[in-house]
Amino acid sequence: MIILGVILLIIGFATGIGFLWTIGIVLALIGLVLWVAGLTGHAVGGRRHYY
Repeated sequence: MIILGVILLIIGFATGIGFLWTIGIVLALIGLVLWVAGLTGHAVGGRRHYY
């Protein structure tokens, strides 16, 4: 999600499309929050057991 956000930021900046720039920022921020939550040991979007 972070990589997609950065790619959209670059494309939005290069083409001047503000919509892509905004979506890129949102995706990058969400990706960073999920990454930090995963690093702290919180289960993000998953279960402890598969059953």
